[in-house]
Amino acid sequence: HRVPMCPQSAQYGSCSLRRMSVMEALELLDQLVDESDPDVDFPNSFHAFQTAEGIRRAHPDKDWFHLVGLLHDLGKVLVLFGEPQ
Repeated sequence: HRVPMCPQSAQYGSCSLRRMSVMEALELLDQLVDESDPDVDFPNSFHAFQTAEGIRRAHPDKDWFHLVGLLHDLGKVLVLFGEPQ
């Protein structure tokens, strides 16, 4: 049986709002203040690279996991398009 599509998938799944590279999305992350870490004084993209590097050191043989660490917060850019945090 099929899982129903969530409203965000229906709204953003076609990528018709805006197309961007991963690097552009990481740069966009730097425009927001993460409500879960409001006192952090370094860019959100730094957190993504820091996470990916930490995973690479701990699991050098799992390149897919390094990528997951880099991408794990990219959905937060939707805040810039009106989604709540």
